Amino acid sequence: MKLLKIIVFISIAGLLVSLTSAPAKAQAGNDNRGNFGIGVMIGEPTGISVKSWNSMRTAFDIGAAWSLTGREEALHLHSDFLWHSWFSNAEDLAFYYGIGARVIFADEATAGARFPLGLNFIFQTIPFDLFVEAVPIIDLTPDVELAGNGAVGLRYYF
Repeated sequence: MKLLKIIVFISIAGLLVSLTSAPAKAQAGNDNRGNFGIGVMIGEPTGISVKSWNSMRTAFDIGAAWSLTGREEALHLHSDFLWHSWFSNAEDLAFYYGIGARVIFADEATAGARFPLGLNFIFQTIPFDLFVEAVPIIDLTPDVELAGNGAVGLRYYF
């Protein structure tokens, strides 16, 4: 239970840092787009996705979603720090990777470390991005186990 509290604290602290940091024009040179996006992710889990860019290469994301597979239905919360590598021949597309934490609130709570890998496409004419990601996870409580998540999502930036 102590580890669960530490993970939740780190996730909340990361979100606060990302929301209070100075805005950076992060989105592939588009000055009309904000650095804070909110939208949906569909997959495992399915729910709300939030992303806050710190620079052209780094961002925080958080998710609040409902997990529907492998166990009873459960609330899933996660937060990640992400690094982006932009493709030189497709300036609107970035590969990203990161590290983060997740907590699943069910009859038996689960907490673990996330290692997201994905692609992020930034639309140039509208304030949206599209992403797809696969996330290996090492659950640390109640038992050490390997798990995974995956999602496709769309966010609106303001």
